[in-house]
Amino acid sequence: MTTIGYLGPKGTFTKLAVDTTFNNEEKVSYATIPECIDAVANDEIDIAVVPIENAIEGTVQLTVDYLIHEVTLPVVAEVVVPIQQHLLVRRDFDGDLSQITEIHSHSHAIAQCHRYIHKNLMTAKISYTTSTGRAAEIVAESAEPIAAIGNSLAAEEYGLQIYANNIHDYPNNHTRFIALTKNKDLLEIKHPIQLEKTTLKIILPSDQPGALHQILSAFAWRKMNLSKIESRPTKTGLGNYFFIIDVNQAYDDALFPGVKGELEALGCEVNILGTYPVYHMNL
Repeated sequence: MTTIGYLGPKGTFTKLAVDTTFNNEEKVSYATIPECIDAVANDEIDIAVVPIENAIEGTVQLTVDYLIHEVTLPVVAEVVVPIQQHLLVRRDFDGDLSQITEIHSHSHAIAQCHRYIHKNLMTAKISYTTSTGRAAEIVAESAEPIAAIGNSLAAEEYGLQIYANNIHDYPNNHTRFIALTKNKDLLEIKHPIQLEKTTLKIILPSDQPGALHQILSAFAWRKMNLSKIESRPTKTGLGNYFFIIDVNQAYDDALFPGVKGELEALGCEVNILGTYPVYHMNL
């Protein structure tokens, strides 16, 4: 049986994405994103599903940096899931917001709910956890008047009540998750494909005027649509960066080799991080 690892424990948005996307596969939780990715690299599991970007908070830098600098695994699928953040408390809590002394959640979830926290929970201490599921677990195990930010699955898994619904700052809140595996043939997702995407890593030869313009021109004149471009430090010194570029089409034998050849002629290093289908899930 195919085994799928995810950022756990139970009740995380990653688990929600996995449950929505996959059917009969065995599912294994990991406490951190690196542990989940390492499990695929070490052949402990077949597929890892980890968050890569949130519509409100942006890129999950830990995922990107770990894939670039630590473990090389291809991206084989992307799953986009709507995110609904709720304030979770124990079922026996019958007080008001002023009595809550601590708020536990992942740093991205806290950031997504900044306005609500600032307005309603200014005196509460913020405590960051490895996941929203772990935050719910902490609240369930505590007798203190504390709260977690998480989803309805976490409330159900840990026997909590939803004190306030949809407390995230912006309504159109979605998270992108990526699937990583050594064997693409193991991936079975029986949902409609929204689009095809290819992700590239491009390292410039040096910090020279017009270099980024030249890179973008290689895609522009071929009429290739870029959905995202982001710079990240190479970790080799101040001012040294590489670019992650998402192209909204599958890798082909005409346009992409042309782009690669043109950029390499400029002295760039070009790597394909994955070409994959994108699925949009409705919860």
